[in-house]
Amino acid sequence: MAVDSTRTVAASRNQQCGNSLQQTLKLTRLIQKESVDLIKTYKTSQGEMSELLCKVAVPSIPDPNISGLEPSERIVSIYTHIRAFLPHIKRVYEQQTDLQLPTSPVLTGLLRVSTRSNSLATLINNFYQSLFPNVPIPEPAGGPTELPPPQNVFQQKVYGCAVLKTYKELLANISRELRTLKSKVCRNRRQINMLFF
Repeated sequence: MAVDSTRTVAASRNQQCGNSLQQTLKLTRLIQKESVDLIKTYKTSQGEMSELLCKVAVPSIPDPNISGLEPSERIVSIYTHIRAFLPHIKRVYEQQTDLQLPTSPVLTGLLRVSTRSNSLATLINNFYQSLFPNVPIPEPAGGPTELPPPQNVFQQKVYGCAVLKTYKELLANISRELRTLKSKVCRNRRQINMLFF
């Protein structure tokens, strides 16, 4: 009888793992879709030469690639990357408030992406805590995110487009990573639990 109830608990935990990751993946895909739309709106709002603005590389933006060998390290990498991008998205919003009308869809889109990204970071943190309850998620190494120094209008437009494009890449990487984690982490938990019974 104890074996049956243990298997039920293990199956339930595995289902929770899958459900948690599925919810996180859905939110990631939503933000990714909204970021694609936001980039289009952003380019349209920047006027002439917006395509050229978005081809310039900006060195102060975080790298969009997920790192780490173990699933725990990769989850932490996802979390720290999202946290590192949030100040950049906030800076773009602040810069665009000077360049856009208050009712601009660019401002609305930036707020929405920022809010949803905060929620995504919380979901990632919660998922990490469910897998590793006694290990707090480490804060990003190197302290707070460095933002660029004051910029002229042209530099602000370039920076904004670079932030949005790179964040969109990060979201694509996160989406891919979450699918991999779902098959590895949630399935492995079930297999590990079944080995003991």
